[in-house]
Amino acid sequence: MEFSKEQLERYSRNIRLKEVGTKGQAKLLESKVLIIGTGGLGSPAAMYLAAAGLGTIGLVDPDVVELSNLQRQIIHSNRDVGKPKVLSGKETIQNMNHEVKVETYQEWVSLDNIMDIIKDRDYDFVLDGTDNFPAKFLINDACVLLQKPFSHAGVTQLLGQTMTYVPEKGPCYRCVFLNPPPSNAVPDNKEVGVLGVIPGIIGTIQATEGIKYLLGIGELLTGKLLVFDALAMDFRKVELSARINCSACGETSTLR
Repeated sequence: MEFSKEQLERYSRNIRLKEVGTKGQAKLLESKVLIIGTGGLGSPAAMYLAAAGLGTIGLVDPDVVELSNLQRQIIHSNRDVGKPKVLSGKETIQNMNHEVKVETYQEWVSLDNIMDIIKDRDYDFVLDGTDNFPAKFLINDACVLLQKPFSHAGVTQLLGQTMTYVPEKGPCYRCVFLNPPPSNAVPDNKEVGVLGVIPGIIGTIQATEGIKYLLGIGELLTGKLLVFDALAMDFRKVELSARINCSACGETSTLR
């Protein structure tokens, strides 16, 4: 593709990287990423993907912006309180980079709609920015069925974790965590809190994984869970293995 003068200037730092170049930047401009959850994880991921020049970003979230969100959900601001998060996110992205096409889905992901949402624009990569276990397992199962790569992440207090699933390249989320825990077994962040920068750090790593996958560069977090402890300022990788009998991606999968 031919780049405009504005594009060459805007993406000059990307293009100068040998891992990206004009060919890689053109690839990003043609790519589509779906972000499920426009909150603490989805906010930084969406903003950095938009800045990098993603062609299409899908935002999924049923909620409206609340004042308590602003401590960590940096895609929103004071003037957005009461506004649907997907619309607030779209406005911020397009103010940052008017070339990015933003698709919005103001709804909960569910068994009834998740497959249609992912297939709506045939997204190349999915980011899980949700904050509850049922949604995380639902995203995993839909991506496994549709053979879509995705980035999982979770944060609480001063801790974060993330892993990347690529079809036939490593374990899925259900290989590692099996099934959702019983309701209310794990306290949520409304109860225990989360330091605002933690989802920022992890969400940015998710965006990095998405860009690397789209460009076909580097080593992804497939078969690895990256765990971050902010108090110790420690990153460690936990090796993961696929399970032959996984109900999602195993040889005897029961997913339908």
